[in-house]
Amino acid sequence: MSIAVIIVAAGRGTRAGGDVPKQWQTLAGQPVLAHTLAAFAGMDVVLAIHPEDRARAEALGTGARLVEGGPTRDASVRAALEALAGSAVTQVLIHDGARPLPSPALIGRLVAALDDHPGAAPALAVTDALWRGEAGLVAGTQDRSGLYRAQTPQAFRFEAILAAHRAHPGGAADDVEVARAAGLDVAIVEGDEQNLKLTFPGDFARGEAILKGRMMDVRLGNGYDVHAFCDGDHVWLCGVKVTHSKGLLGHSDADVGMHALTDAIYGALAEGDIGRHFPPSDPQWKGAASHIFLAHAVHLMTKRGYRLANCDVTLVCERPKIGPHAIAMQGELARIMGVDVGLVSVKATTSERLGFTGREEGIAAIATAALVRA
Repeated sequence: MSIAVIIVAAGRGTRAGGDVPKQWQTLAGQPVLAHTLAAFAGMDVVLAIHPEDRARAEALGTGARLVEGGPTRDASVRAALEALAGSAVTQVLIHDGARPLPSPALIGRLVAALDDHPGAAPALAVTDALWRGEAGLVAGTQDRSGLYRAQTPQAFRFEAILAAHRAHPGGAADDVEVARAAGLDVAIVEGDEQNLKLTFPGDFARGEAILKGRMMDVRLGNGYDVHAFCDGDHVWLCGVKVTHSKGLLGHSDADVGMHALTDAIYGALAEGDIGRHFPPSDPQWKGAASHIFLAHAVHLMTKRGYRLANCDVTLVCERPKIGPHAIAMQGELARIMGVDVGLVSVKATTSERLGFTGREEGIAAIATAALVRA
């Protein structure tokens, strides 16, 4: 699976006021687009821009691939899709440049939905009463049942949305409209009230408040775990099965790295440790896969309104050698947590033949997790 991100930023919108298009105006000390691009850090990004904005885009220094957009939104998306055609990309997220606050949790929900659907898009159910108006007066009401406020990014299987855009006559409001015209089912996933689209001057003040809140509410947690070696022919480390001359002894699958990371997240939330939530005295957790514990910690994190800023896991052992497996471990932890792989670090060290790890009696793991308000 290879995911690319298309950010559409070729518009000349004027409703936000100012001397430059809204995506180039300043938000919390940086151009709006700088925040939008930061939300997809570490991912393959194609930025569709107006030809007049190339110098501004290059000055951002993000490494995003630049393509010139068209006169309409769907034309810009089509240009970016064509730039990706023939590559190894299998999934694509299409996002408005003037939405600078998508969360990792939202992105994770969209990518997960593509396992079962050719398209997925975030939306918020309409909760306010709806009126019809004429000449400034209320002329009637509209049933709000089944109505949603659409957001981006909108996610698709790449070849399907490319074919849909190639077949569409143009003029679509968004990519969901293009997809549905081609007969593609698009799943609705839970949107995010903070995933604000900057349209009017007042939206910038709200965006700044959200960013300020995210920057102020940071939580750190650490985790430490140890498991002794026992008879066996493999060990589980950070979700990856590694062939070894011994196994690891534990009530569950003894994944020492994942246990330490899980405890780091619980610690950041002041939620104790794995033992509090999954008591070893409970036989149902005998031999349990450790991804159950990590997924539970991530669920608590999301429920409490936080997202993972980054995490770092260090495995301490003489053997097995971790280096050949570190990238796979990084990817598996990111998959379980529904975050970008760039937010996850896995590395290893030895204890210079000192202590129980030096005597190859077991493996230790240390983990740190940073959470921020989503």
